[in-house]
Amino acid sequence: MSPSPSRKLIGKLSRRDALRVGSLTVGSSLLSSTGIEASGNAAKDHPGQAKSVIYLWMGGGVTHHDSFDPKPEAAAEIRGTLDTIDTALPGVHFAETMPNMAKLADEISLIRTFSHDSNDHLLSQVYTLSGRKVTKAQLFTEPNIGSIVSHLYGSRNGLPGYIAVPGITRPGPPPHNLFVGGWLGGQYAPFCVGGQPEQPDFTVGEKLENPPAEAAEDLKPRVLALPYGVTVSRVDRRKKLRSQIESAVSQAEADGSLSTMDGHYRNAIRLLTSTGIRSAFDISEEPDAVRDSYGRTKIGGRCLTARRLVEAGARFVMVDYGYDPDYGNLWDNHNAPSQNFPHICEMAKRGYHVTGIDKAFAGLISDLKSRGLLDSTLVVFLTEFGRTPKINSNGGRDHWGACGSVFFTGAGVQRGQVIGHSDRDGAYPVTRGYGPADLAASIYAAIGIDPNDRVRDFQGRPVGILDHGTAIERLF
Repeated sequence: MSPSPSRKLIGKLSRRDALRVGSLTVGSSLLSSTGIEASGNAAKDHPGQAKSVIYLWMGGGVTHHDSFDPKPEAAAEIRGTLDTIDTALPGVHFAETMPNMAKLADEISLIRTFSHDSNDHLLSQVYTLSGRKVTKAQLFTEPNIGSIVSHLYGSRNGLPGYIAVPGITRPGPPPHNLFVGGWLGGQYAPFCVGGQPEQPDFTVGEKLENPPAEAAEDLKPRVLALPYGVTVSRVDRRKKLRSQIESAVSQAEADGSLSTMDGHYRNAIRLLTSTGIRSAFDISEEPDAVRDSYGRTKIGGRCLTARRLVEAGARFVMVDYGYDPDYGNLWDNHNAPSQNFPHICEMAKRGYHVTGIDKAFAGLISDLKSRGLLDSTLVVFLTEFGRTPKINSNGGRDHWGACGSVFFTGAGVQRGQVIGHSDRDGAYPVTRGYGPADLAASIYAAIGIDPNDRVRDFQGRPVGILDHGTAIERLF
């Protein structure tokens, strides 16, 4: 019996040659590290009300005293110098830095008792990104929440299942990339539109004493830029060439790495050849009035990009804003001499700090609502912990896992409420505290995933989606 054509072809084509053909027109960095994967796991519609998630990740520890939970009756070294303002909820006040969100307080469910037992950036960030409590030896082993969503539901409309905008935060020092697929495998790490940061350690390099808040970022993924001389039609021709050997390659080698490479390539082709997908990353197409409503800041542009991606069909989009080459460690405001920050209450007024997220978050919520997208999109603001009640001798606030503020809004969320109350100093919850696992369970519940279910890791072993935590009932 003569060998099949595919067997003949594979006999002449090594695995390395196959991958070289498969990578034509697509940069090797895309194929090896973006985390784009084919939508093989998401055949069925899920029952959750949320069809998409926008995860507002402010890594570094946002000050709750100077934003969502001011304490005007506390001592001066706790309350600081900021005034409080009324909100759309009677009797609820925000700091003066949050005028836009104050008007939309009836559109969110604010949790003022976000609480856990760690003051360590790395441990707390992994805990919040994954919902799983870790040790220092497990910083890269646990999949992000977005990775689980991507694994279970896959891509949609040709967009990766988990996208990070821009995905460059690297806490440290030394810098750590905590945006990982963990035990699910590297293919479930987010597709980071910013690629690899040019300056991973944002604690180094000169920073202006008061850098401008307005900043234009090009958030179109670098991997979508076709090389010089390569056209979409040329990509299509090479796609056809690859299809001729695809069957032979899959028969010749069925190992996990080649399967992952296959998924990367198929999605890369869709991204490169779909005008609609490429357009979703381009906020320059938005009217000036829309861009102004978010603020022409980095965080404003990133939130606007998230809205465009959700509108185009993205399932899970992380807005990443915390460690920045221009602003340094934005939220980690100890005010050590090397940070070159002003007093925390003055820092919070800057257009790239609390005042910046106030405008961007309000712009995002209002825009989603006006387009009819808020009822199907879960929006969550998360940071790894709050800041100390007492302002330190340098005019900063230090790490404080015991209490902080986050919020949920959108699909299925009971809006216009404050869940939990902190004490007079904003130091500890006086009602039930909710930890990162509870927040993760709430996200999963909203999108139709049972956090008590198990999934298989990259070695085929069953692992629980969460090992503790329950969805916050009052949210829904």
